[in-house]
Amino acid sequence: MPRIFLQWLSLVAIIWLQSINGTNSNFPAYSSQLKHLLSISQIQLNNLAFASDAGKLFGWLSGSAANYLPMWLVLILGSSLGLIGYGVQYLFLIGRVSNLSYGAIFFLAMLAGNSICWINTVCYLVIIRNFPLDSQLAVGLTGSYQGLSAKIYTDIVDVVYPCSNVERARAYLFLSSVLPLTVSVIVAPVVRVINTVTTKREEVAFILILIITTVTGAFAIMGSMGSASSLLSPFTGAVGMVALLLAPLPIPLGLGLRHQIRKLAGEKIHIEETNSVSMDKTESEVTLDISDIISESPSESFELSFSYTSEKMNGDQQSESSTSGDDKISETNEINSVMEEIGVKVMLRRLNFWLYFFVYLFAVTLGLVFFNNLGQIAESRGRSASSLVSLSSSFGFFGRLIPSIVDYFVSRRKYMISRPAFVVALMVPTGAAFFLLLVKDNTALWLYISTATIGVCTGAITSISVSLTTELFGTKNFGVNHNVLVINIPIGSFLFGYLAAIVYRKEVNAKGKCFGMECYRNTFILWGTLCFIGTFLALILYARTRKFYNSQRSQGNRS
Repeated sequence: MPRIFLQWLSLVAIIWLQSINGTNSNFPAYSSQLKHLLSISQIQLNNLAFASDAGKLFGWLSGSAANYLPMWLVLILGSSLGLIGYGVQYLFLIGRVSNLSYGAIFFLAMLAGNSICWINTVCYLVIIRNFPLDSQLAVGLTGSYQGLSAKIYTDIVDVVYPCSNVERARAYLFLSSVLPLTVSVIVAPVVRVINTVTTKREEVAFILILIITTVTGAFAIMGSMGSASSLLSPFTGAVGMVALLLAPLPIPLGLGLRHQIRKLAGEKIHIEETNSVSMDKTESEVTLDISDIISESPSESFELSFSYTSEKMNGDQQSESSTSGDDKISETNEINSVMEEIGVKVMLRRLNFWLYFFVYLFAVTLGLVFFNNLGQIAESRGRSASSLVSLSSSFGFFGRLIPSIVDYFVSRRKYMISRPAFVVALMVPTGAAFFLLLVKDNTALWLYISTATIGVCTGAITSISVSLTTELFGTKNFGVNHNVLVINIPIGSFLFGYLAAIVYRKEVNAKGKCFGMECYRNTFILWGTLCFIGTFLALILYARTRKFYNSQRSQGNRS
């Protein structure tokens, strides 16, 4: 098969993987039912949300495994962990497994959370290595689909169980256990690193993928809006989403077909040229006068032979130098596009890492904690948790897509944007959104606006972080380095979530529930303040890396 076909087929496969890999985003949709069925407190429920994130503490294992095992095996192992983690919880809820302690459920939730790291590692490594010229664009496009996971799962559940809350909670767990493994088995043969020799960007293909992705996000948002979603039945929404997920598939097929046509046309031209040369050579041999050869002096023969040989050698050397020159330029660009190529031990001694660590903690992790508590926040405001989860998922999708769009247009002008500066620009509205949640509004308009804003900004920073990790610390140890960075997710999930649960518990009624603005008022103030502290740290990181990004711009202008 043509390499370009396999290269782009791997991108489509990763789109499918990412679209079902955000299983942890389903937690708010069934958290209230889980709390009721297990008869646990808000703090215990928060601990289960933390357990899912705590699986990322061992995410570095997937990076290490990817260094020694084939990608398909890493993928299957990761999805199998999800099957066990979510599957046993599902069997417990339907009564097929009994006598499970709270500690056992905590461990299963942690195991399920760790499975996401394995699938993410495979997706990121394959994309970065298969699309070295467009890694940010490709990572952003594929990663954006993970923001749609909650929306996709919700669409399926709406078709199967539109009314029963208990059955919906069970359905979320069942799908979270089965769907990732099913998709992983289907795409495992094509999710692998392709030794690409492409030196030209397939701009048309990327534009088509970008258009399809944008339409998919718009369709998801339309299905999340109350007035618009009423126009579409759950079945229509689910079928439309599946059709849009399959829409990128013709792109690798078209590229592969184009390659084969060009290859056949080139072989035909080569055969015709070879036949023409052979005929000319035969005619010259027939008409050649032997006396001319005999009369030719030895010195002339030697000069002719030497001239021909020299020209051939010079041509070969020029061809080799051209090829080696391309390799050298490619290697130089790869080296210069990162600040330093270091492993995890050296990375932990860098101030830039710790600045980056806390920026991520007060941005992405804080946003994820907000989403984990979205079910209880919606309940306290008297709103539907499913609609808010679907809304955050849809806008998170566009958030992950924004860096790809910006990177595409910026790269065409041979300009490199500062990732830390981009993060600063996104953290300011995130912090503001937390404070907007304090505004009293009977229509919950600010709740929806803030949820959408946090979804967009958190998704965008998540997408940027992949490129930022490679630019700060290199590509060779990316699998381990990035998984060490996201260890702050379980840390923040526990600290921020636990504090939110304590504040919530102080306001609960006799039934253990809280309604009104006071339930999360102090929590939103704390989260907003921490987000602005993270913005200040991002400014420091920007100042420390400004020289590097300026040098990249200078190289782009010279080229």
